[in-house]
Amino acid sequence: GESSWEYSGRGLTYYPQGDPTGDEDGFPGSLFGVGHDQQQYVSEISIPIPVISKNLDDLNTAQTLQPFADITLGMFGESDLPRLGIQYLPPLPGQSTGKLHFVHGQHFQAFEPSHGWSELTLDNPQPAGAWLFDGYSNYVTSDYLLEIPESWAASIPGAPRLASGRFREGVWGGFGPTLLAYSLPLDGSPPPPGATLPDVTPLLLYGIQQPGETDIVSDESMQMQGYNADDSWWGGAWLTNGDRAAVIFAGTKALGKSWYGFANGVTWDYACAEQNPPTCPEVPEWPYDSRGYWAEGYQPQVLFYNPADLVAVANGQMQSWQPQPYAVLDLTERFFNPQLDLANYKYEITGAVALDRERGLLYIMERLADGYKSVVHVWRIR
Repeated sequence: GESSWEYSGRGLTYYPQGDPTGDEDGFPGSLFGVGHDQQQYVSEISIPIPVISKNLDDLNTAQTLQPFADITLGMFGESDLPRLGIQYLPPLPGQSTGKLHFVHGQHFQAFEPSHGWSELTLDNPQPAGAWLFDGYSNYVTSDYLLEIPESWAASIPGAPRLASGRFREGVWGGFGPTLLAYSLPLDGSPPPPGATLPDVTPLLLYGIQQPGETDIVSDESMQMQGYNADDSWWGGAWLTNGDRAAVIFAGTKALGKSWYGFANGVTWDYACAEQNPPTCPEVPEWPYDSRGYWAEGYQPQVLFYNPADLVAVANGQMQSWQPQPYAVLDLTERFFNPQLDLANYKYEITGAVALDRERGLLYIMERLADGYKSVVHVWRIR
């Protein structure tokens, strides 16, 4: 198609009916994934047999089932540092087909339509949307999507089947990852473009959403344990295995001291340009000329939360910032290239997440691990 898997990994989801011949190798189904960051096109690929090896040449290669296409048909226009989360969901009541639900975001936002769905036929996606989250800033809604299992959705007001969230680096989106459950019309019909989705239930939010305020109000008393301003959480999943469950977030954890400025340690005061004379430092030479939040070190990680805590938040029994991770999984030893590479614009290590719930298979993308392309890692949940 008109994109590639270079600089990819923003969105990923599992489709059970994809690649019908995959049953022969024990890994049926397919993955829909988001390609190059600047285009945000989606392709469907097969799932080859996973291989345990640290040699890239030993790995099997996924095949294209549907080439890259824009499932939103340009409904969001040009975006600054765009992001696109996707999640397959079987047909809702009143629907004849399952949908590829999506959420779009960009670097700076306020209260903008962000969510929608498309058909699974990528060359004719027929997108519906985009829709607004009632009362919530895009800084906490517009990055990743995950399915809520029916058994857990029944314990949340409105029995929502989808949850969305975002971790906005810095201090604007709260001091940790967010997750908000949302419901769609019961008859399965799409709301009109620009409509507001009214049934939004916070499950996790490290701060307070003030009416009409883009930035989340938060302080150290509301932060995730181990929070760092340059954390980057890019995907999540609601894992289940018998009577056990966990909600996970995968991402790139910032370690040690953090600062706003440049990667070589030069700091930048927000008000420096307003001083007389201006006190802003010189911008460092490439590849250290990208201004933002930085930290002393980085580690690919998965955070584990107890879903019962998130359900308690939904039912008003806990504050939205009280749930904390009960475990952390360091992915460094499993990843091929677990570090940043500024010269190649690799600012995140871990990409998006997909879950094959029936077989207990968890897929996590590692960015820029095969040259500029992504590698998909697979875990079996026991």
